[in-house]
Amino acid sequence: MEFKDYYEILGVKPEATEAEIKAAYRKLAKKYHPDKNKDAGAEDKFKAINEANEVLRDAEKRRAYDELRAGGYRGGEQFRPPPGWNQSHGFDFGGAGAGDGDFSDFFESLFGGRGGPGHRGAPRARRGGDVHAHVQIDLQTAFDGGRTRLALQGSGGEERVLEVKIPAGIQPGQVIRLAGQGHPGMGGAPNGDLLLEVGIRDDARFRLDGRNVLHVLPIAPWEAALGATVPVPTLAGTVELRIPAGSQSGRKLRLKGRGLPGAHPGDQLVELSIRAPIADTDAQRQAYEALREQFAGYDPRH
Repeated sequence: MEFKDYYEILGVKPEATEAEIKAAYRKLAKKYHPDKNKDAGAEDKFKAINEANEVLRDAEKRRAYDELRAGGYRGGEQFRPPPGWNQSHGFDFGGAGAGDGDFSDFFESLFGGRGGPGHRGAPRARRGGDVHAHVQIDLQTAFDGGRTRLALQGSGGEERVLEVKIPAGIQPGQVIRLAGQGHPGMGGAPNGDLLLEVGIRDDARFRLDGRNVLHVLPIAPWEAALGATVPVPTLAGTVELRIPAGSQSGRKLRLKGRGLPGAHPGDQLVELSIRAPIADTDAQRQAYEALREQFAGYDPRH
C-alpha cells in the first residue's frame, strides 16, 4: 500500500497548529463535499480530507503518525507498518472516524479496526460525518436573536426543515453547531453534526462593521449649522440624537452600546449627510439668494 501524506492532503505544514488544521479541514470539506461538488473525483478527495483530519486532529494519532513520517516516509511511497505497530501504540479501534465511507487500508493498517484477526468484514462503529451549510438572516434577527426555519437538501434529494435558534449578537461567519443533525453514524455510533455558517443580509438602513452598526442620517443645512435634536433609528428602536451646531457632512456621532450585543457590545455610528432642499418657489429661491449674499465670501471647495 502507499504511504499517505496527511499534511499534504490538508495543505498544511507539519508544524501546523490545531487551529490551522481545523481551518484547513473546514475549507476543503466545504469545497469538496459531494452535496455541493459534483466533479469527478470530488467524493474521493472528500474522503481523503476526512481521513487526514481524523488523524491530525487527534493528538495521539498525530504523534504516532509523525513518528512514522520522521522515518523518511513520503506520500505515494510503498509502505508496510513496522512489526508490532498496533500493539506498541495501543491502537485497536472500533472506528471513531468522522468520514463518509471507509478509511483507506493505510489508515486501517496503522490504527486498527479492519485489518486485525477476526475483524475483516465486520461492521465498524463510526460517527457520522459533519454537514456544512449556510444560513442567511436579517440584521434585526442577528441583533435580537430568535428562531429561523432552514430547509436542507439531502444527497438523496430529500428535504428536511429545521428550526434553528439564533443567539443575539451573532456575527457573519460565525458557526452554529446542531448536534446529531449531520450524516448518520454506522454501527450504532452517533450521527455527525450540522455546522451552519451564518451570513447577514444587506440592510437598507444599517451597515455592519464588526459589532458596530453604521447609519447615514440625512439632515437639513440649518440643522447642521444651528444644531438640532432629531430622531434616529437604531436596531433597538428610535432614539433622540443631539446634533452639535456647526456640523459637517461626514461627521460621525456615536451612540454607545447601540451596536450588536455581546460581552463587549458594539456602538452605533451615525454619519451625518447634509441634504439641501430644492427651491421650487420664488420665495424659496429668494431665500437661497439671501443666503448667498450673507455668505458671499464662503467657498465650499477650499
